[in-house]
Amino acid sequence: MSYEHDVYKVLTFSELADGDGQEGISLPDLMRIIPEYYRNSRVMKAIQSVDAAELGQLRFALDETLKQFFVDSATWGLDGWEKELGLSTDSASPPARRRELIRAKLRGTGTTTKRMLIEAAASFSGGEVEVIEYPEESRFEVKFVGVKGIPSNMAGFIRMLEDIKPAHLAYSFAYTYTTWGNLLSLHWSDAVSKTWSELRTYEGG
Repeated sequence: MSYEHDVYKVLTFSELADGDGQEGISLPDLMRIIPEYYRNSRVMKAIQSVDAAELGQLRFALDETLKQFFVDSATWGLDGWEKELGLSTDSASPPARRRELIRAKLRGTGTTTKRMLIEAAASFSGGEVEVIEYPEESRFEVKFVGVKGIPSNMAGFIRMLEDIKPAHLAYSFAYTYTTWGNLLSLHWSDAVSKTWSELRTYEGG
């Protein structure tokens, strides 16, 4: 292959990356795109090594910055999402739970309807719900059907619900638990190793 073709053709970063950088950082192999008579030069290898490290860091920084524009991949950018949506920031809370609240807030914008409550609830792990309305009593019931027992981020779910529901409406929760019939396939030796709480939320299998 001629030098001109080797140097001036278009190569993507991924084609040059050799993956020898720090965790999550790929370093481009810049020695591939210089004339062959430089490739045994210790000076040129040192220069290209420094340049590769800088380019790898730059690409990593760009990729990380791009991730912050999407809730599902944001990490250090979650603070900005929370500030924009008027949510309190709890840096000690796991990122997954913070994302749940952000997604729920985004889905809960506008006039509150039964559909909105269901879609906002779906932002939470195990948040598949049925909403049962009792208009004559000015209340509604949220029944969790996506997970047995009490969902893990219940505190966040309640904050979301308080934020989007009409102020005059009361609400209550209903949870789904395992029935005795679902436990018939469970051997006694397996049953005695489980707590009562684990049996109440046993999914089978």
